[in-house]
Amino acid sequence: MARLAIVTTHPIQYNAPLFAELAGRAGVDLKVFYTWSQTRQGGQYDPDFGRRVEWDVPLLEGYAWAFVENTARRPGSDRFMGIVNPGLPEALAQWRPDAILVFTWAHHSHLAVLRRYKGRVPLLFRGDSTMVDIRPGLRALLRRVVLRWVFRHVDMALQVGVRNREYYEAHGLGDDRLCHAPHAVDNGRFARPGREAEAAAREWRGRLGISDDDRVVMFCGKLEDKKDPACLTRLAALNPSDRLRFVIVGDGHLAAGLREAAAGDARVIFLGFQNQQSLPVVYRMADILVLPSLYNETWGLVVNEAMACGRPVMVSERAGCAPDLVEEGRTGWVFAPGPAGERKLSAILDEVLAGTVDLGAMGGRAAAKVDTHSIAAAADGVCQALRRLLPDIKPDS
Repeated sequence: MARLAIVTTHPIQYNAPLFAELAGRAGVDLKVFYTWSQTRQGGQYDPDFGRRVEWDVPLLEGYAWAFVENTARRPGSDRFMGIVNPGLPEALAQWRPDAILVFTWAHHSHLAVLRRYKGRVPLLFRGDSTMVDIRPGLRALLRRVVLRWVFRHVDMALQVGVRNREYYEAHGLGDDRLCHAPHAVDNGRFARPGREAEAAAREWRGRLGISDDDRVVMFCGKLEDKKDPACLTRLAALNPSDRLRFVIVGDGHLAAGLREAAAGDARVIFLGFQNQQSLPVVYRMADILVLPSLYNETWGLVVNEAMACGRPVMVSERAGCAPDLVEEGRTGWVFAPGPAGERKLSAILDEVLAGTVDLGAMGGRAAAKVDTHSIAAAADGVCQALRRLLPDIKPDS
């Protein structure tokens, strides 16, 4: 069996299904080493949401794991010296992995693993960075030099999509060191409720005064600058139709300002923070999901979630997922942030209201499209990488 150690900071709702899937594969012996030990007790204060967040889905089931003590003075995943684990080398040595998969390099301990084990144990790497927000200049040049040095320590990188691949290629990784493992959510958890969730969503819409003839445009995520949730209030101002509703789901430092901007427009509805268990119903309240991100949106997994619920999407061209998931006019639409892009969205909403856009058919194509970005497909990519790195071990795909 291939003994695979995964080094990552903390339990995340998106990663747990992948780890459980890998642990269930014949030929893979998996253990996850969490380096932000302060998250062992569960929920943490999330500064972007502006609240303590504890996900209501299991994050530590179905696979072996260990928390390694983090001795950082200011623990956290938002800074290089926020993850410092003197005991990590010994913990890995005792487990004796055949390969190590490191999630992100920008933490002290994670970079130390890459440096320590280069040439000793095959090293896999996973991140989702893109070139979208990189501006030419001295800083970009210096960063490229550093990243080329970092990735010289990596034997195989797991590319999550088109733009992520471009990022790796720009930093010296070619086909022989890249393996496709798509960015994915647990599609089944969002698709399975089906008819039951549709009924619950219709009832919830009714309680909010939204009729079956109304069309709901939804934003779901952190209410922060980079995601530009104010796009929905601007769309409401552009399109005054009484048949449109603009639902904003989430919390964050922009919440008060958004409510103030929407004051007097009853069509703009705020649902606040919604936990994972409620999301299959929440997305089905929408007719279209909008992700209007301005910058630093390396993927946008809310798009996967909404598409798994059979909803078409409107996605900013700045989002990493756009070229992989959005087929223009078929699974959704891509738009440029700013007035011109918002006018495009408003014109599309006019077509929706006129009945010339078949949202049901688009939603069906969206669900089929995102089905290719599944947890199973992501695990297949990891197993393929292991087979390439460990020719004497054949983990099943």
